[in-house]
Amino acid sequence: MSSSAVPFGLPVDDGLAADVQERLAAVESLLLESVHSEDPLLTQASKHLVEAGGKRFRPMLVLLASHFGDPAAAGVVPAAVVVELTHLATLYHDDVMDEATVRRGTPSANARWTNTVAILTGDYLFARASDLLADLGPEAVRIQARAFARLVRGQIQETVGATPDADPLKHYLQVVADKTASLIAVSGQFGALLGGAPPHVVDTITSACEKIGVAFQLSDDILDIASDAEQSGKTPGTDLREGIRTLPMHLVLAGADSGPADARLRELLGQDLTDDALHAEALALLRAHPAMDRARTDLRRWAEDARAELETLPDVPVRAAFTGLCDYVVSRTG
Repeated sequence: MSSSAVPFGLPVDDGLAADVQERLAAVESLLLESVHSEDPLLTQASKHLVEAGGKRFRPMLVLLASHFGDPAAAGVVPAAVVVELTHLATLYHDDVMDEATVRRGTPSANARWTNTVAILTGDYLFARASDLLADLGPEAVRIQARAFARLVRGQIQETVGATPDADPLKHYLQVVADKTASLIAVSGQFGALLGGAPPHVVDTITSACEKIGVAFQLSDDILDIASDAEQSGKTPGTDLREGIRTLPMHLVLAGADSGPADARLRELLGQDLTDDALHAEALALLRAHPAMDRARTDLRRWAEDARAELETLPDVPVRAAFTGLCDYVVSRTG
């Protein structure tokens, strides 16, 4: 068994690993070719995040899912590039909305150039993705268009927040499904569909990948609170400091815990936590709160539901890679 070609140490056999490695190289080549423009600034700005690295998680899912059919099918590699271009485009736009200055360890495009350049670069990447899609057929175009609509809806819902009569936790999970999980679901769907897998396999991998996408975001929520900077690669409690309510915080606010520490934590969650002392107090209380265990239980449920769907698929080597992903998303939170 080998996992050298596939991130997260997934259990894949040598033949599958070699195939994914070869096709990821083809994805990278087409990705760089796709972001090239006759305008030097647009080329430079478009390559900015491509060359900054990244796990290429979504392209990897496309390539893996294609092994439920024919991974050598002509549309597989272009589809992998489409999902990565779409993902990268959203990062350019996210950084403008968040006023972020750093992305993947390098200055964000909006910080290096301007908000206008970053927005237009994201638009250009969406256009390049659409150009590739045109060769993949109307069904692929429709899938991508619907996913794009979900991405936008998720961003709008996150920006506006839950209405007074809405359940904040349900609203949050819907945002996660639309903003994060939708493109991960499309990655699995494109791979299986364009690889020629049977329709029931395409539907199952799509559904399972959406659940995996939600699980990944929930695990990020937990790691932001529970991990140290060395483990997570970012400052602990970043969401807390920025006023972003994630799964553990929603569980605290929705829970019936009534001790003095619970009341204090709820009070803090309603405040500005940019003050270092208040932030440290809130982070310590949150780490010790039963909501963290409840969040881990929710995470395991999403991963187990994905696994249950995956285990109905044909018992071929790539199925183990996907079920291994379910294990990884849980184990990374400790």
